[in-house]
Amino acid sequence: MWRAHVNEICAHASAASPEECCGLVGGRDCMAHKVYPLENVASNPLTGYEAAPQDLFRAQREMRERGERLLAIYHSHPRQVDPTPSATDVRLAYYPSAVYFIIGLGGDAPVLRAFRLYERGGCWERVEYKIVGE
Repeated sequence: MWRAHVNEICAHASAASPEECCGLVGGRDCMAHKVYPLENVASNPLTGYEAAPQDLFRAQREMRERGERLLAIYHSHPRQVDPTPSATDVRLAYYPSAVYFIIGLGGDAPVLRAFRLYERGGCWERVEYKIVGE
């Protein structure tokens, strides 16, 4: 992932705080090309996220038009320093091929972690990702 994408995701999370943010990352050949911030329309955005349907459809359409596929889904945990998936995150992990990024904002600087979530097994594992560029 490009440094600019990480910065954009962390800026989105910081701007949305104390509410959770959410969005998608599209790309090709396992390389991110674009971040798609989505509006969080959850009934309680302080403790959860739900992407606005119109934003989600728009992002998916734009990915198709650009020849991208969904690489990652991101959201924030504004009060966690070192974020890990919640039971709800795992239960709602409907895209098993996607990486799930969680941004923790509870410390001095945002912390971005990547996970594979397995809704069927109710479990998760941390995965590594590479940041390129300045």
